[in-house]
Amino acid sequence: MENEKAIVEAILFAKGEPVLIKNIAIALNKTEKQTKVIIDELIKEYEEQERGIKIIKIENSYQMCTNPKYFSDIKQLYSLPQKKAISQTLLETLAIIAYKQPITKSQIEYIRGVSCEHAINSLIKHELVEEKGRLDAIGRPILFGTSENFLKHFGFTSLEQMPKLEEDEDIKIQIENDLFK
Repeated sequence: MENEKAIVEAILFAKGEPVLIKNIAIALNKTEKQTKVIIDELIKEYEEQERGIKIIKIENSYQMCTNPKYFSDIKQLYSLPQKKAISQTLLETLAIIAYKQPITKSQIEYIRGVSCEHAINSLIKHELVEEKGRLDAIGRPILFGTSENFLKHFGFTSLEQMPKLEEDEDIKIQIENDLFK
């Protein structure tokens, strides 16, 4: 198993972004179930040894990243670029997309009550939102949804980890859903 662990490390390190478990399994010539056992063992070893890197799961993918425990040590060596704060408008638009995806621009505008062209373009530029296809309706409007980067940015491994909406908000969204059927 040590050789397979080394191969997984090499794949994740070289790629630098999430790698689907099925692709790792192909490289190892193993089933996805066998591959998951190998990766889980590697994750456990990293945690027990408190290494400077860790492997995280993002939906059906895995990615190697630095251990947040050592962030303060790392930042002493590197001048980190400051992330631009996301405005309230972008956050509101992002929340609508995250909870209602896939959703069209006109549906977002209906909910917000204002134009959202700039907000959507900015969220796409920040790689938090992406096109998810087209609605089967007149004009075939673009459907938007959150990206893998959204999950990483907010620390989720899947959309199911997002906070649940309060009951009143669920009702409002359900009414809006009914309007767009």
